[in-house]
Amino acid sequence: MEEIMLVEGISWGQVGIAASFVIASIGAAIGVVVNGPAVIGAWKKCYMQKKPAPFILLVFAATCLTNVIYGYLTMVLMTPTLPAAQLLTLGVGTGLCLAIVAYTQAKCAAAAAEAYAETGQGLGNYLMVIGIAETIGLFAMVFTIIQ
Repeated sequence: MEEIMLVEGISWGQVGIAASFVIASIGAAIGVVVNGPAVIGAWKKCYMQKKPAPFILLVFAATCLTNVIYGYLTMVLMTPTLPAAQLLTLGVGTGLCLAIVAYTQAKCAAAAAEAYAETGQGLGNYLMVIGIAETIGLFAMVFTIIQ
């Protein structure tokens, strides 16, 4: 079967491969829009209460960034010999999954930042919840790569 080209030299399969990275990166950027202000707000609460602002809250702001790496690895390691329709589906699907994971991590991290700033406790528990979403992203990347 002849592959349909999107434009000269670029196939739909190549678009799918690139989409895994691009969509995941957009999701990570949206994630920072969600959790970044929450972390800043948590620091503000600490300052207003004359408490030291925990630097560890920066971890919560960065939780969704790993999805950019997963999207990149997926893009680089996907098997380009698969049919274009499969590459397009896998690339877009994986990118969307990683974007949703980034958003989920950001929502959890926003709540965790506020809770940690108020109590100074529970860091490990909060990170475990965020890690559950992280695992979904890892599974999506690995299963796409080994297809």
